[in-house]
Amino acid sequence: MKKELKIYTVAQLCEGFVYSRKERKGLYGLNGRLTIQPEYQRNYIYADGKQDAEVIKSVLNGYPLGLLYFNKLPNGKLEVLDGQQRITSLGRYVTGDFGILDERKVPKYFVDQEENKEKILNTELLAYECEPESSDELRRWFEVVNKHGVEINDQERRNAYNSGPFVTLAKAEFSNSTNSNIQMWSCYIKGQANRQDFLERALEWVSEGKIDEYMRRHRFDNNIDELKTHFEEVLGWIERVFTTPRKEMIDQKWGEYYKNYKNNPEIYNTTVFNELVERLFADDRINHRKIYEYVLGGCEHDEILNPRVFDDTQKAILYNRQTTEAKEKGISNCPDCVLEGKANKDKIWTIKEMEADHIKAWSKGGPTDLENGQMLCIRHNRLKGNR
Repeated sequence: MKKELKIYTVAQLCEGFVYSRKERKGLYGLNGRLTIQPEYQRNYIYADGKQDAEVIKSVLNGYPLGLLYFNKLPNGKLEVLDGQQRITSLGRYVTGDFGILDERKVPKYFVDQEENKEKILNTELLAYECEPESSDELRRWFEVVNKHGVEINDQERRNAYNSGPFVTLAKAEFSNSTNSNIQMWSCYIKGQANRQDFLERALEWVSEGKIDEYMRRHRFDNNIDELKTHFEEVLGWIERVFTTPRKEMIDQKWGEYYKNYKNNPEIYNTTVFNELVERLFADDRINHRKIYEYVLGGCEHDEILNPRVFDDTQKAILYNRQTTEAKEKGISNCPDCVLEGKANKDKIWTIKEMEADHIKAWSKGGPTDLENGQMLCIRHNRLKGNR
């Protein structure tokens, strides 16, 4: 790979700077010669009033901003391979898009920096202009240089590997932070548009988990009709089946549930179906996040709900097992009393003086079964809490 080290000032990089507020991305710099966010780049994620401000504060303090990496095209133009977050933050500040808070918490814009304007504009940044021999080398290089700072995630990496018209259209729909549908999507999907979380979920649903294969197959498509339609069908199905929105709906396996249960007529008797859901949510002993999977599956697998409370039979088995072993060893049948080593280290408690406990906490995924259960004296069980 050919490479050449160049020096650019902030003024040069920001000459002709163009920023799209709608798409929240820097478009061009170096008077149009530099494409700041090419198709394979991830979204701009520094527009939070913190990370973008830190870039400007670093310049004001004289701190180095690190190397920039540009991909040099055959026509002499450049694409940012690494550094788009920094360049976009600099461009936004110089063009007056945001201010940094001073010691009085008052925003200070570039026009207010009378004493520092020249310092900012004349700050020099080092940039490698490189010419990879193939698109594969370009993508490998992109992944390597982007391991620093905020590391690229799996979907950002997929976007880079499969850049083309399909990714461009998909990002415009699902990765646009100004999309009015995000609030509704967030009822079912956890994440951020600019980190590709909604796009990744849409792709997971339509591809039945085979995202990479799907993106390779559709890379050069000039529409995202199938992706968008399937995504809307899944969300519409959720709203038809479950009439009450709940926080437990977020990040369920909705794509899988839609595939497996959309043709089950019983779930469309919404009155009866949702009455069952309401009764289950009223039971604090069970894992509420598993209710949707349980009811969609016909309530056939009670173990899915992972009941929180040990039943009397389980308690009796645990008590008898521990008590027999404790008497043989001459120690307390409460393991924590033994560990504590005080007056009760050899006390045999009655079953009424003990409570069943999850060795691995139920809230952390510990099952309510004999393998994960033990009896503790009431005091030690209450002390343990959710550890």
